[in-house]
Amino acid sequence: MAEAASRPAAEAVITATDLVRRFGDFTAVDHVHVSVAPGEVFGLLGANGAGKTTTIRMLCGLLPPTAGHIRLAEVDMVRHPRRARGRLGYVTQHFALYAELSVRENLALQAGLYGLSPARARERIAWALQHLDLEHLADHKARALPLGHRRRLDLAAALLHEPHILFLDEPTSGVDPLARQQFWELIYALAAAGIAILITTHYMDEATYCDRLALMHAGRIIAEGSPDDLLARPLPTPLLEVRGEGCAACSRWLADWPEVLEIIPHAGYLRLRLRPGTDPQAVIRRLPEEAARRGQRVEAAEPVAPDLEDVFVTLLEQDASP
Repeated sequence: MAEAASRPAAEAVITATDLVRRFGDFTAVDHVHVSVAPGEVFGLLGANGAGKTTTIRMLCGLLPPTAGHIRLAEVDMVRHPRRARGRLGYVTQHFALYAELSVRENLALQAGLYGLSPARARERIAWALQHLDLEHLADHKARALPLGHRRRLDLAAALLHEPHILFLDEPTSGVDPLARQQFWELIYALAAAGIAILITTHYMDEATYCDRLALMHAGRIIAEGSPDDLLARPLPTPLLEVRGEGCAACSRWLADWPEVLEIIPHAGYLRLRLRPGTDPQAVIRRLPEEAARRGQRVEAAEPVAPDLEDVFVTLLEQDASP
């Protein structure tokens, strides 16, 4: 069962209660609760198929829930979807604007769809071009933009009507690391201006940038809290980091050790997840001797703190246990 949200419901500008979505006999979203405050960056983290996009589509009013309640900025999304949608911006997982139109033309079209007056549209388009670093590309066709700038254009269009809420569905998927970092700087600036932001991602490193996270699996939220809260959870599986010249070859015989649950290779070292109840010091003492016997060398082996991926994997294992 998910942990209680850390902020009082009265502060929330996004509230979803007992949200369910079924497709025939398949339950894609299973009694999900979400609460996001103004200025908060809330992340939905999970593998593909976990239910993140279905959840965000229901919150945006693009998909009716089978059951549950949604309120956005004090408006009931189910009863008054048009009014609620006027208070949110949505950046979809894939580029959703017109490839053959220029940056400026796309923004002008979106401003018209939002019902902005001509004067207000000019003001907001100028703001978007400046704040999202698109002025020098204003007359370029969208199809000619690098992926990172197409994502900026998506974001610019979603912000034209000054929404209270911003939904971002995998906004940095496929984007290079520098563009991802720049995109997150924009997200922080928007949150600092008081916009409530809900973002879905499968990047574990990005998840640590959020104020709070909900980990989704099989349509359910299995844990919720700040990244620090989640990382502070005690794990039943001790973790070791093993370094040494050619230590990647050690994985061949380590896989036969009953104490080793999983071997995660990294550049220049191995990360070992040990089975619950294993004494990590006993494994550390055995490693150098066994490696030497096989003509290999372990230079260092030590316990390490879990990262968010370790926490997520452990929670999935616990959730799957009978």
